[in-house]
Amino acid sequence: MPEYLAPGVYVEEVSFRSKSIEGVPTSTTGFAGMTRFGPVQYPNGPSTTEPRLVTSFTEFERVYGGLEPLRVPTDGDERPAYTAHAARAFFMNGGKRLYISRVFMPRGAVEPFDYGVASRSIAVSGTTATWRARWPGRMGNVFVQTEVLRSKNVNFSVGGLVQAQGAKKGSVVEITGGPGPKGNDPLTLGNLAEVTIDATDGHQIFNRGGAPVLPAAGDNIQNVQLRVRVTVDQERIDFTDELGAHPDHKRYIGKIFQLNDPEDENSVVWLDWDPTAATGNDIAANLMVQLQQNPNKRLVGGHDGVEAQPDDLAGKDADPDDVTKKATGLAALGEIDDIAIVALPDGGTYDDSLICRQAADRLITHAELMRYRIAVVDAPVGSSMTEIRAFKGRFDSKYAALYHPWIEILDPTERAAQGAPPRRILLPPSGFVTGIYARSDIERGVFKAPANEVVRGLTKFELNINKARQDVLNPEGINALRFFEGRGNRVWGARTMSSDPEWKYVNVRRLFIYIEHSIDKGTQWAVFEPNNQRLWANIRSTVEDFLLVLWKEGALLGSKPEEAYFVRCDRTTMTQNDLDNGRLICLIGIAPTKPAEYVIFRIGQWTADAKMS
Repeated sequence: MPEYLAPGVYVEEVSFRSKSIEGVPTSTTGFAGMTRFGPVQYPNGPSTTEPRLVTSFTEFERVYGGLEPLRVPTDGDERPAYTAHAARAFFMNGGKRLYISRVFMPRGAVEPFDYGVASRSIAVSGTTATWRARWPGRMGNVFVQTEVLRSKNVNFSVGGLVQAQGAKKGSVVEITGGPGPKGNDPLTLGNLAEVTIDATDGHQIFNRGGAPVLPAAGDNIQNVQLRVRVTVDQERIDFTDELGAHPDHKRYIGKIFQLNDPEDENSVVWLDWDPTAATGNDIAANLMVQLQQNPNKRLVGGHDGVEAQPDDLAGKDADPDDVTKKATGLAALGEIDDIAIVALPDGGTYDDSLICRQAADRLITHAELMRYRIAVVDAPVGSSMTEIRAFKGRFDSKYAALYHPWIEILDPTERAAQGAPPRRILLPPSGFVTGIYARSDIERGVFKAPANEVVRGLTKFELNINKARQDVLNPEGINALRFFEGRGNRVWGARTMSSDPEWKYVNVRRLFIYIEHSIDKGTQWAVFEPNNQRLWANIRSTVEDFLLVLWKEGALLGSKPEEAYFVRCDRTTMTQNDLDNGRLICLIGIAPTKPAEYVIFRIGQWTADAKMS
């Protein structure tokens, strides 16, 4: 109760309506798998290793690398980058938001393991400055070239004292007697001076060799800055300009290229150098000279690790006793509440079908434990009718759906020689199907079965599934991908992997996930409210308003709301024992729409004088 202690007018805001429930997103997807680059935990690595949200394949390439094959388990081996291909297929088929949890396994049988972080070291003032790739991976073997940017002559005089226009504390200037060098001409250490500021009157002091130098009025003085050019795969070039070599410079190279970069978390490299350990004079100038003139431009030592196993894909939960050990794999995706669809693009790629089953088991277990998401499962590549049925027969889950067969595309990374046939590769269907899930949700709604939808970006399916074969697969909960003459390639199934007929259809399972999750998030305000008729009525009204909107959208059956749903929250749903123990129980029933899986037209002969019975 508000307190009224002094006479006066009190204006108060009250609510005369029920709370509203906002629907949760249903198209946000999460993949866990191997990529060529990107955030992953490794010793002494960056602290920001959480799965990243990408909204286009271009963004995926910048963070996690492109479609080039992975070199695992050795540099002489090669396998497609299935997670990258799945991300490309996801966005091509209409997906909008995708979280990627990178899985990387180091080489070596015992510690210290080889994490494949590329690097290149340079000797500077008694120390070592090392360019390092930010993440493990063969993609980290980039070219890092440091160039010099020179200004025009900035010599000017103030009260007979020569100064350099634009030079701040920590700047490095180049002082020469005649016309100065241009562009990226090689630096000469003896011509460089580091700038400090006099504490008394603020004039510039030029330091060289541990002592001040006094430029002459006729000297050529140029501000010197650095530009770092990072070339990735000969296709991507990142430029970073206006860098200084002294820690006092506002764009100090060690700050801009730091391990945990707050400005550019997608930077490919960082500079590992401790200026406090350097010895001698002209440390900043010497760093500039060594970075520019070092002949070895490529980082070396980066590799793609070894093949991740099912337990690696499943990952580990965060260590409660060590904040640096964060969740990995699927467990990292489990910490992101928005994800509604999950897949393991690498799960069906193993030569051993037993390992593929283990990967599928880890994925399904993750979805069941999280409750508010569905798993899209890939069968092993090349599965026959007998093999795919045996694979499905080992699972029974209402939180997963299986799609068959794999999908063939033209390899986008290879340019075939003139007259030679283009290379073709097989990809798991999960990337394509999750994109179709998202597309169907955006265009129609989560209550629409994600089936009879066109599959984009393929040449053909691995196998030809005809009606006779689907007559066998469909009753067993195996969703077929089929080609129809004149109608293209389509998803032709919408069943879960459950034997429970109540949860037979993917859209029914996902509709309930959507409703349950939305009510869960939208009614948190009710916790610790007085458990009485006023609260019960408010909750009933809140849930009914939410379900009414769904009914109007066509998500629920019934010609009127009373036929589509009911909400009960009163003394008929709660006993005195429930009230005494702080329990509020709301009973909700809904009538979901189910897909017209079998469309039947019954036709018979009709004569003009016949009468309808």
